[in-house]
Amino acid sequence: MPGVTAWYGLNKIIEPKAGETVVVSAASGAVGSVVGQLAKMAGCHVVGIAGGPAKCEHVTKDLGFDACIDYKQFTGENIEGQLVAAIRAAAPKGVDGYFENVGGDIGNAVLKCMNAFGRIAVCGWIDSYDGKPSVMTSPILILAQRLTIKGFIVSEHLSLWPQALKELGTYVATGKLKYRETVLQGLEAAPEGMLGLLKGANFGKLVVKL
Repeated sequence: MPGVTAWYGLNKIIEPKAGETVVVSAASGAVGSVVGQLAKMAGCHVVGIAGGPAKCEHVTKDLGFDACIDYKQFTGENIEGQLVAAIRAAAPKGVDGYFENVGGDIGNAVLKCMNAFGRIAVCGWIDSYDGKPSVMTSPILILAQRLTIKGFIVSEHLSLWPQALKELGTYVATGKLKYRETVLQGLEAAPEGMLGLLKGANFGKLVVKL
């Protein structure tokens, strides 16, 4: 499912074109890692956002993203502003497509870097999973930049799964698409693993081995 989620959001909502810039949040996760690799195959400049040097190294060296921003390096009152500066440095031509997984400061920062007629695929919003309000600081940019923002649930698009699975399977078989799993041993590890997932502790897909 993560692979098909990435395939649908990128190809059917962002619709990347060669030479464009695509930003992916939660870039080292099961979905984000596939989004970035597919965007590179489409000829895009790809910038990931992930938490920690190890994840960013994995995103650039192993997965082939052009750049990765470690959001955990930013502290203080104006985290959003620091993120904006980092995104603009990594994406000097602006952002044409954004695959949203987290919301919050990261989503707000990317919104301020979007080019006119940019496309945003909303797959997740981790910032609000704890029940706290998640505020969009500059919604006027949706109008000013004539953006397309679309949320999606991949299980509602089953007719496209065969095409997606065929393409993804070919990429994996030929070594063009790489993946990584975080494997926990035993059902007793599941609760801690779920909490770690929400905190971004995992690399790629989180699996509990029974």
